[in-house]
Amino acid sequence: MLHTRIFTFNPLGTNCIVSWADNSPNCTVVDPGMSSEEGLKELLDFFEVHSLTPDAILLTHGHFDHVWGVERLLERFEVPVYMNPLDKGILANGASAFRGMQSFKSMQHNFPTKDIADGDTVTTGGTAWRVITTPGHTPGGVCFYSAENNLLLSGDTLFAGSIGRTDLEGGDYDILMASIKEKLLTLPGPTDVIPGHGQPTSIAREGMYNPFLEPFNEPMENDNSSVI
Repeated sequence: MLHTRIFTFNPLGTNCIVSWADNSPNCTVVDPGMSSEEGLKELLDFFEVHSLTPDAILLTHGHFDHVWGVERLLERFEVPVYMNPLDKGILANGASAFRGMQSFKSMQHNFPTKDIADGDTVTTGGTAWRVITTPGHTPGGVCFYSAENNLLLSGDTLFAGSIGRTDLEGGDYDILMASIKEKLLTLPGPTDVIPGHGQPTSIAREGMYNPFLEPFNEPMENDNSSVI
């Protein structure tokens, strides 16, 4: 059985997901966005209480709010960091892609990553995750899918009742919609979805009720109403 715990970190409310399987001493950390030592302590305390040791970090994309705490973890755990190489530019540019966020301009990151591509399988924390590339929010955005556990980690591609914004560097609305409709909504309806921000949902719920996925819903130019 797969267990998950969601931590919400940093001023942008990024979901960091820790997952681990029964009888496994290892866990997976997805999008460690903690921006403070307090957030790091919360995560480390959780590892200690549950006798878990991270064996990999998975990144759904390279935006700074999803990678803020990677270096903090790498100082303590020598683990691989998996990311689509198409987001290396996003990673290096830090918050420069976020117009108006002057206070975050210094958040550039430069840590080693292991390349992943569509269809790859990454086994970590006792679970096999299939990589589904879903560009649109960023060029290298991915989701991680465990068919065995009926679970999708959707990053900033798909949210409960919303979709990822596409007005940032490398974003493309048409590509994002194709990613969601062709790669995510084709998954089994009961698939649970943990997004990069906000509450969990399911593929069936988003396919039926997400207003951004209804016909003729393309946003007006400069409409930034979707979630970061």
